[in-house]
Amino acid sequence: MRRRLINSTLAVVLVVIAVFGVSLVVVETRTISSSAQESVESEALRLASIVDSRLVGGEPVNPDIIAEQTDTRRYAEIRIPGRDPIELGARPTGSVIRASAEGEQDTTVTVEESRSAVTREVGRSLLIIGAVALVAIVAAVLLAVRQANRLASPLTDLAETAERLGSGDPRPRHRRYGVPELDRVADVLDASAERIARMLTAERRLAADASHQLRTPLTALSMRLEEITLTDEPETVKEEASIALAQVERLTDVVQRLLTNSRDPRTGSAVAFDLDEVVKQQLEEWRPAYRSSGRAIVHSGRRGMRAVGTPGAVAQVLAALIENSLMHGGGTVAVRTRVTGNQAVVEVTDEGPGVPAELGARIFERTISGRNSTGIGLAVARDLAEADGGRLELLQQHPPVFALFLSRVAREYREEKPTVR
Repeated sequence: MRRRLINSTLAVVLVVIAVFGVSLVVVETRTISSSAQESVESEALRLASIVDSRLVGGEPVNPDIIAEQTDTRRYAEIRIPGRDPIELGARPTGSVIRASAEGEQDTTVTVEESRSAVTREVGRSLLIIGAVALVAIVAAVLLAVRQANRLASPLTDLAETAERLGSGDPRPRHRRYGVPELDRVADVLDASAERIARMLTAERRLAADASHQLRTPLTALSMRLEEITLTDEPETVKEEASIALAQVERLTDVVQRLLTNSRDPRTGSAVAFDLDEVVKQQLEEWRPAYRSSGRAIVHSGRRGMRAVGTPGAVAQVLAALIENSLMHGGGTVAVRTRVTGNQAVVEVTDEGPGVPAELGARIFERTISGRNSTGIGLAVARDLAEADGGRLELLQQHPPVFALFLSRVAREYREEKPTVR
């Protein structure tokens, strides 16, 4: 592209120089020739006038006197009737420029000048024109190279940006080049890079959330299936199979919830549900894990509440909080339900060391963890809570108290009396 721009610019300049240069040479040659002819004619008239004035005054007319008065360097021949011709200067050879003038005393003056002087003058003019043309060509080449670099370098840069996008590097470069068309292309590439980055982030986030959120239900399902394989009692098999089916339903709900949040994390499907049922289900699910760790999990507080939310999402939030206490906390884990204003609150606390001071304000950020864990669980739990209009907060760091706030269905609006268990 650079070569094409340089060649095209140079071709245009050469055409312009050829057209105007030839015209200028023709005009300059004619001008110099006309000027030389006029000068010779003027010289002849001046000599004729001098000779006439001396003849009228009766003064002598000879070469020395005429040469002193005219100081001419051209060849001149003066013819006076009845006298011999008078010659001034050396007669030129070859092609000459000649002019004649007649005086009032019947005198004739002829002036000649060699055409070589005109040729030299034309040569000097041609040399000047050629030098100007050469300077113009050099300047045009330099400008063409600069313009070619200005246009070609951004295109090369944009090609590299497109190649980076194709290779999986979606970082926008935010470079502009001062050319509206190229800047428009750069804007489109940067916007595409940002969209690709958001899509990749969403996909990676979905994969991370799915692996984290499906881990616990799959573990519980595996435990139930192991219980079925180790027992021969039909009642136990039936009970464990029922629990396993419930776990499968939870897995289905988790997958659906993750797909919904990946499309729009603010989209919820909140309904009125029995909060006790969700809390009881989580306690039963996690009690074997706590028992195997030599710890206990207890439930206290207000019973018979109905809250507004997605039961599966609330279960996932509670599972994240209970698992967080199992992994990072210590002692007995207490799940407490209470009412504050028009909200139902579920608090999860333990007897462990609590949340470090430097992590308190960032505990719900992704990849933030007090130990060697993914740091995804609490972030996902917060997103799930906010999707249904609730919120998840850290009320206290030492000991740690996490609270899930949900809209509560007032007693006078509930359709059925909740089952107290």
